[in-house]
Amino acid sequence: MAKLPDLRMIADVSTGYNNIDLEECLRRGISVSYAASVTAEDVGEMAVALLLDVLRKTVVADRFVRQGRWPVERECRLLGSKLGGKRVGIVGLGSIGTEIAKRLEPFGCRISYTSRAAKASAPYTYVSNTGELASQSDILIICCALSEITYHLINRKVLLTLGKGGVVINVGRGSIIDEKALVKCLMDGEIAGAGLDVFEGEPVVPKELMEMDNVVLSPHRAMYSDESFSDVCEIVLSNLEAFFDNKPLISPVPVSS
Repeated sequence: MAKLPDLRMIADVSTGYNNIDLEECLRRGISVSYAASVTAEDVGEMAVALLLDVLRKTVVADRFVRQGRWPVERECRLLGSKLGGKRVGIVGLGSIGTEIAKRLEPFGCRISYTSRAAKASAPYTYVSNTGELASQSDILIICCALSEITYHLINRKVLLTLGKGGVVINVGRGSIIDEKALVKCLMDGEIAGAGLDVFEGEPVVPKELMEMDNVVLSPHRAMYSDESFSDVCEIVLSNLEAFFDNKPLISPVPVSS
C-alpha cells in the first residue's frame, strides 16, 4: 500500500481476507470488498465431497482399479464407513458452515457447531468451545475465518479429544489447524483420517500427508466451479460500480474483524 499512494479500493475475489491489512486500509481510507457468501454453496459441496471420499475411500479404490490390482488381488478389501448418523461438529457456522449443515441433514447426521456466538435461527446444537465440540463429534469440519483467535485452533489436544475414529475436514484456512500436530496424529493412528483443501504452507504440502491412504488432498479449489466464477465476477463488478458511483459497497469487508 505504501507503494500505491493513490490506492482507494481493494476488490478481493475470495471469501477470506486475512491477507489484507484491514487496519492499514482503514487508516488510509481504502475501501475493501470481498466475495462474501457467493461461493458458500460450492465450498459446502466440496466439504461434503471430501468427507464422503475419506469415509468411503473413493480415491483409494480408484487407484486400486487404475493400478491394475483388481484382476490380480481379485477383491478390494477397503472397508469404508457410512456417513449416515455420524456426529458432525462444524467449526464456524457462517454462510459456508450453514451450507455444509444443510447438505448433511439428509444423511441423518447429528449436527452441532461452535461459533463466536449461538445462532438463534440455527436448528443445531451450539457448543461454546472447540474442545467440547470435538469430544461430542465423530467428524470436525473447519470452515471459519483465519484470525489471531483461530490460528492453530485445532491443535493436538483437540485432535486427541476427537479420538481414534475421528475425521477432520478443512475448507477454511490451513493455519487454523496445527499441521505438524495433524500429521503426527494421523501417523500415530490417533485420528482416523482427514480431507484437506487448504494447507499451512501451500502450495507446499507435507510429504507425509501425500503418502497416507486415509487422507484426501485438494489444491485449495473448493470454490472453483463455472457458476462460482461467474458469481464472483458479478459481485466484483458490482462493488467496483458502487465505488465509482460513490455508493455503499455491495459486500464490504467488516473492518472490525
